[in-house]
Amino acid sequence: MADPELEAIRKQRMAQLQSQFKGNEPGNQQANEEKRQQLEDMKNVILSQVLDQSARARLNTLSLGKPEKGRMIEEMIVNMAKRGQLPGKLGEQELIGLLESVSEQTKKTTTIKFDRRRAALDSDDDL
Repeated sequence: MADPELEAIRKQRMAQLQSQFKGNEPGNQQANEEKRQQLEDMKNVILSQVLDQSARARLNTLSLGKPEKGRMIEEMIVNMAKRGQLPGKLGEQELIGLLESVSEQTKKTTTIKFDRRRAALDSDDDL
């Protein structure tokens, strides 16, 4: 039962588990939290540079009502700013246009299919 290959595999697996556990230590979590906070601050600085006050207020209102959509729009604006696709500050009307174009792309249509033959067969069987 004490196969040397099996022991080597066990030691390797134990080392993997220990390294994963070390990744969840409080000191490492604090570093991850600081890094996340820095990224969030950088995103806010970029948004304040490319959006005027009314557009920023509208984006904040959107984020309160629909957080997922707000994050998606924020990321899209930041990416556009990084690529240089924004000519200047976006106003409220430009932001509304951007929101409408995104809404059109993500609009879902619902279709309902009703099989009349199956419904007819089921109702005839009851008689």
